[in-house]
Amino acid sequence: MSRTKSPRSIVELDVQLGTARRGVPHANSLRKWAQSAYLAHSTMHRGHRVKLSSIPAAVISLRVVSANESRKLNRLWRGKDKPTNVLSFPVGDDDILGEEGAFQLGDLAICAQVVAREAKEQGKLPAAHWAHMVIHGVLHLLGYDHETSRDAKVMEAIEVSVLQQFGFADPYEQSL
Repeated sequence: MSRTKSPRSIVELDVQLGTARRGVPHANSLRKWAQSAYLAHSTMHRGHRVKLSSIPAAVISLRVVSANESRKLNRLWRGKDKPTNVLSFPVGDDDILGEEGAFQLGDLAICAQVVAREAKEQGKLPAAHWAHMVIHGVLHLLGYDHETSRDAKVMEAIEVSVLQQFGFADPYEQSL
């Protein structure tokens, strides 16, 4: 698809399409969501009055995959024989630098069909669910998880805060 990096961007997002483009948000939207998650993490650990120039740049690869590719990846890496919405593959080494000294955070695989199906089933705007999956995936690349309820609360609070910046509702709020 494309590599997106605006002049003020601190996240370089390499977007690849492994399936039809239909329903997939523009690369600029994907980058904005990824960058907002990265900034939320960075400001949490550096304080709220942080200069953008003091946050190191990051590189993320995001591959939009088919249900078949998602299923294969999920089976290989997680032992689950079904497609899933997002898979995260962190580099896991703080010393890996990419272009212009940017940190290589890792790779995301987002399944377009699963995201579309879940958005419809859950009554969510497709863009809101895509934003959630990108933000969720980036937070996993940064080391967050939801294995315990305490960890889930921390991760979900960041997700909700970032989603609200874009006018999207809390994805964890139960609708009546």
